[in-house]
Parts: sequence; C-alpha cells; structure tokens
Amino acid sequence: MSLSLLANNPLFGFSPDGRGIYIFGLEIYFYALCIVAGMLLAATLSALLMKRRNMSPDFIFLLFIVCIPTAIVGARLFSCLTDENLGIARFFEFRQGGMSITGGVIGGVGAGFVVCLIKKVDFLRAADCVVVNILIAQALGRWGNFFNAEVYGGVVTDPSMQWFPFAVPISNLSGYFGVKSFSDPNATWHYAFFFYEMFFNMIGWALLFTFMWYRKKKPNGLATCLYFVWYGAVRTVMEPLRDPEYILSRGGVPWSHLFSILMVGLGIAACMLLMIFNFLKEGSFVGSKRGDPCGITNYLTPYKNDEPYFSKINMFGSNYPPRPPKEERKKKKSEKQTEDTSEKPPENNNDHNGDSE
Repeated sequence: MSLSLLANNPLFGFSPDGRGIYIFGLEIYFYALCIVAGMLLAATLSALLMKRRNMSPDFIFLLFIVCIPTAIVGARLFSCLTDENLGIARFFEFRQGGMSITGGVIGGVGAGFVVCLIKKVDFLRAADCVVVNILIAQALGRWGNFFNAEVYGGVVTDPSMQWFPFAVPISNLSGYFGVKSFSDPNATWHYAFFFYEMFFNMIGWALLFTFMWYRKKKPNGLATCLYFVWYGAVRTVMEPLRDPEYILSRGGVPWSHLFSILMVGLGIAACMLLMIFNFLKEGSFVGSKRGDPCGITNYLTPYKNDEPYFSKINMFGSNYPPRPPKEERKKKKSEKQTEDTSEKPPENNNDHNGDSE
C-alpha cells in the first residue's frame, strides 16, 4: 500500500463501507480478522486437547507454523483452479477474494501428515486433537462472509421471514456491506446460508470435541474421519442452495459440491477401515481384547527431554510425578545434556593415520 493511500485513510476507525477497520491508516478487513481469530482459537483448543490426551501440547506450535501457511496456499489454489472468475495468474490477488475452505483443509491436513512423518509422531493420534477444532475455525470464519455480504441463498420474499439471522439484507448500493446493509431500506433479503453453516459447524465441533475429551479407546483417527463426514454432509446440503455466484464450477463442474460428497464417502469408508484393522489386530472393533484397550496410554512428544508431569487435565496425569520447581528442571536438563555428551565415544586424534603410505 502506497504512502499516499495511507495518508488518505484515518489512523484508526471503521471503514465507511462496513467491511473492516483502520489501524495506522491500513484497512484490515473483518473477513481476515474472523479467519485469524478462528485459527488462534482452534490452535488453543488443539493444545488443550493434546494435553488432555497424553500428548505434548507444545507440538501444536510446530503444526501451527507449518500448516497455517500451507492451508492458506491450498485455499487460494483450490479457488483459482475451480472458480471461473479467477485463475492461476490471479493467485497473489488475495485482497480480491477467493479462498476455498475445502482447499484449506486439504493443504493443512496434508502438511500436518508430513510434519508427523518427519517428527515420527502418530499422525492419527495428533490429527484427532487438531482436525476436530477446524470446525470451530470454520464457524468463526463464516462470519467473514457476513461482513463481505457474500455466500447467501435465494431471495426471501415473505416480510415475516425477513429477520436476522434467518435472513440477511444485501444492498445494491455501492459501499454497503455487513452491518451497514441494514441501513438500506431497499436492501434485498436473502437466506443467510453462511449463518446456517456456521451453526451446524458449531454443533459438530461440540459433539466431536466432547467425544475426544472423554474417549480413550482405540483406534485413533475416528474423530478425524468423523470430521470429514460431518463437514462434508453440511457442505453437501448447503452448496447447491447458495447463490450461483458463489459456487465454484469451472468447466461446468460443481467442484466444491463434488469434493463435499467425496468427503462424506471417504470419511465413512475410512471409519470402517480403521475399525476393521483394529479388529484384526486387537480382536475388537473399538478398544482391545488382547492388550491395552487405550490408544493414548503412552505419552507422545516429538521433543527430546520432554517429560510428562502430573496434570488434572491429562487423562493419564495421575501416572506421572509432580512438576518440579523451575530451577530443579533446569538443573536436571543441564545434567542430562552433560551426561549425553560424556557418553559420546572419544574422537580419533591420530593425525598420522594413513601417512605411512
């Protein structure tokens, strides 16, 4: 943004069109704020769930750093490939809109798999703690569609049904978005599909988060698969009801709708496969008849010298000793590093080795 543009904008305040706020003269859209808020909340809840399920909560920071950028790239790339109004040449025009949640999920989950592979962490166990919270990030992100006056359904002609959040006013006047649309008496009311999707995403998140908070038994990965079933089902119903302007259909193919159906089918198939494999290995579709029925008994961490301590949140926290004082932990860590160094074999310092030839 040029200095002249910054100079023409107020340092702080709301945008005249209702789409964002000004901070030091730079306009930040509410859409972006909703997305960022959703990401931060999802990361916080994922760390809490990791701690609950006998994992190092610090692992979420590594996943956050890697997966968020790849999710953004995936979301933009999916839109550019499937939206007839976009293209690869407009990939970097982020401020002009065009971010597909479906592409973001594919990019983020794919990057998470690679991170877990490199760090030798059970991907399904980690994914169960993270993927379910994508739903609440998507729910908050949908409010960005309200502020941008997009992702709505058909016209609501009955005056008795023209109330928010059942319906939302869409103004034809230039510069009327979000809350400001309510001030236009001639605004056209549409079904608020962004709100419906947000509502069902919140329900799905509450169910899956509760499921993960109390569930211990094998196999890991069920919650991840159920996420795809739930979210795919919601999108499968909502997608064809939207205004055609917001349906990604390059080449005449409704790509978002197609991928939503695939999510449901593949999610159900994955759930069945997980339980079948667990039966073959453990003698039971859920849990185990041959050994430990829990899939989270062992403390899981990708970091060296990361030891578990007692925690009321951790379902296995009573198995661990109380957390020692900070000074004692530093001393113990230093002693361990010294011990590791002393165990290394001495280097061969014979400078004349091989000189006889």
